[in-house]
Amino acid sequence: MGIFDALNTSVGGLQAQSFALQNISGNIANAQTTGYKGITTAFSDLIPDSTAPNRQAAGGVTAYATATISSQGTVSASTVGTYMAITGDGFFNVQAPTGRVDNQPQFSGVTYYTRRGDFQVDAGGHLVNSAGYYLMGVPVDPKTGNPLGNVPQVLKFQNNFVPAQATTTVQYAANLPSVPRTLSSPTAPAGTITAAGGLNPSDFTTNFNPLVVGTPAPPYTDNTTTGSAATNQQTPSGPITSATLLSGTAPSDSLPGGFAVGDTITVNGTMITFTDASTALPPGVQDATHVRIDDTVGDLLGRIGAITGTAPTIDAGTGAITLHTGTAQDLTVTSASAGWTAMGFGATTNIARGGGGTPGAGVVIANDQTIFQQQSISGGAVTAYDATGTAVNLQLRWAKTDSASLGAGHSDTWNLFYQADPNATGTQAAWINVGTNFTFGINGQLSSPVGSSITIPSVSVGSQSLGNLTLNIGSGGLTQYASSGGNATINAINQNGYAAGQLQSVSVNNDGIVVGTFSNGQNLSLAQVSLSHFNGTNYLKALDGGAYAVTNESGPAIAGASGRISGSSLEGSNADIADEFTKLIVTQQAYSANTKVITTANSMVQDLLNVLR
Repeated sequence: MGIFDALNTSVGGLQAQSFALQNISGNIANAQTTGYKGITTAFSDLIPDSTAPNRQAAGGVTAYATATISSQGTVSASTVGTYMAITGDGFFNVQAPTGRVDNQPQFSGVTYYTRRGDFQVDAGGHLVNSAGYYLMGVPVDPKTGNPLGNVPQVLKFQNNFVPAQATTTVQYAANLPSVPRTLSSPTAPAGTITAAGGLNPSDFTTNFNPLVVGTPAPPYTDNTTTGSAATNQQTPSGPITSATLLSGTAPSDSLPGGFAVGDTITVNGTMITFTDASTALPPGVQDATHVRIDDTVGDLLGRIGAITGTAPTIDAGTGAITLHTGTAQDLTVTSASAGWTAMGFGATTNIARGGGGTPGAGVVIANDQTIFQQQSISGGAVTAYDATGTAVNLQLRWAKTDSASLGAGHSDTWNLFYQADPNATGTQAAWINVGTNFTFGINGQLSSPVGSSITIPSVSVGSQSLGNLTLNIGSGGLTQYASSGGNATINAINQNGYAAGQLQSVSVNNDGIVVGTFSNGQNLSLAQVSLSHFNGTNYLKALDGGAYAVTNESGPAIAGASGRISGSSLEGSNADIADEFTKLIVTQQAYSANTKVITTANSMVQDLLNVLR
């Protein structure tokens, strides 16, 4: 190896140290870049070939970049709910837009991978990090929390709407006082259930026992009455007069003669009036309390159904109409019209609901509400929701129906009631017994019923039906311990229903679930953030913005990762400033040393040239 070889080797050394300096400068520049992974420099010697080991000369050098992608950066907390950090192994799946059409991003379908978790919701409802990469994940059913598939896709949450969910379960936990303090107990004779703070059935209206006696009263059912078959009457040609009949196709959509302008039908106190055809509105388009004389019978039945909640039906073969009470209330229809009576209904039609229409065992009628409230204690209240998402105020009360203090053969027993109709009057049902005796042992623990829940059948509050409800009391959730106040202590009362709601904001929890906050107050799971890992993590190809692409050396992406997501957090750069400064000093000294070699070699070449002078 000669002088000129030494010059070339030194030049190679300068190039290698310059490459190292470039990497050091990049690491220092990105010391505050979210999710940045530093690049170190590895040097490799280049040994010239030699015929004998004792003639082997030191060779040149070349520099290689070494990625530190698998090295963890520091995770710090953030106040932004959509920021994420991965602790341990794994990458976020992202895509980069190739363009925009109608202001919507378009994607090529190529997935990239990043640790940069500073995602925020853009105008289109996507989660995008500051480098412009769009987050991918698997959508989740907000009602069940189950993933909708297993293939990651670009997530979008704009204008997400969650439909209403009817209440099906009420979680309940309470302590009932061993001696309830009721309004009637201080004045009751000693040794009676009333004096023990309980409820005395003999104080209630005859034939209306509020306690559970055998099988509770059956739920209200729909009751009906059917009129006579209607003779088909078509609208005659020529001018329409007050005597014109309601029109329709024979025989199912017609009424017999007798209806005239000014006739009225009163349904549950709401009056429907017949008007003539001179109104400006076309046939079939009227408000809720008017029917044009040239409308069809279907229009009339629709008005009645809007009032009762259950539309009348019509026999397509005979034209006979059937009125329905529904389950909300009894039905009263009054009309002096000859057309109405010709249909087979009297001037006054009263239809009582079937089943539990007549209160019986397990019912507190409105006339007995005062004594009931004096002999029972509040059990709390919860806002439930029917199938349409309408809020229902579900009020509860506890009545002690037996007490161990009364002597042998007696045990501490309670009945639970819910308010069936806050506006009930007379003999209408105001409170309904849920139909279960709750019995407690001497230790205050619930001994009956056995199990963690009971079913309350056919719950209705006013005109709103909740259907069957499950009262979940869990294990040990209902107790009877002494209470100085004599009132029930409600430890938990909540339910699983909600009204429809509009998405207001999103955040990411520590399980990597994107959670949406809706206008109805619900926090529901919307998506699961997808992670991937690689066998050759440090062989991924770095792209702008902290993203990486797959290479042959890295191997394909593997779904899932051992790392975990931390919500409201960010992973910082793994570049250490102190370490980089140390490398910078070493690199500078090595670079200077190589220049000295070049200077020395140059001096030796000059000496050699001077020999020829």
